[in-house]
Amino acid sequence: MTTMLKRAAATQACMDRFAYKPVEPGVRDCGKLAAHALHKQGRSAKLLNASRHKTWRGALAYLKRTGFASLVDLIDAMGLERIAPAAALPGDLIALPSEEGDGFGCSLAVALDNGRVLALNRVSGLIEPMIPHMFVCAWRV
Repeated sequence: MTTMLKRAAATQACMDRFAYKPVEPGVRDCGKLAAHALHKQGRSAKLLNASRHKTWRGALAYLKRTGFASLVDLIDAMGLERIAPAAALPGDLIALPSEEGDGFGCSLAVALDNGRVLALNRVSGLIEPMIPHMFVCAWRV
């Protein structure tokens, strides 16, 4: 299978598992979404999957326990190459700004196509395709 077909299959798997479903810490959150995208493209997501949290407080405790100041630092430690968000291909990870002072530093999203991402929507409480207007950074998967 060609690389773009693998990416398309991976993003479709993310859509099938997460799209339009409510956010639930430890089950359907941005870390689990990113880990699923990595797994579907044959990459290890051990740092993301190691957290067994059930609440946002538990997820923050995992970050602190492992010595990461933010989700950006955790993804950087996984060895993924940083890219410009505009250069993201389907299946790449994109960090979007999160609420000020939430402790995570960003919210992780999976690039889809035509500038869209699959990400947590704070307003609806669902994981949805959207077009972000601000970015923190992005990584090539």
